[in-house]
Amino acid sequence: MAGTSHGHTPAAWTGVTIAFIGFCVSGAFMVAAKPAGFWAGIAIIAIGGVVGGVMSMMGMGMPKRAPLKMAGETGRN
Repeated sequence: MAGTSHGHTPAAWTGVTIAFIGFCVSGAFMVAAKPAGFWAGIAIIAIGGVVGGVMSMMGMGMPKRAPLKMAGETGRN
């Protein structure tokens, strides 16, 4: 993993940060026995995933790699 820069992008950091905040909110309201707050935290977690995905589609995620060529391939069919 260390050699691939997995997750070192603004999209990943933003999505995970928002999801972590949602996890904390959800956990706090679960302990306080407040179901509405718990579900609000779950919604925040989902929003984190959506925000990370949208940012990745906007080009703030990992760049797409070109497909690997096998030995002897010239790129022509």
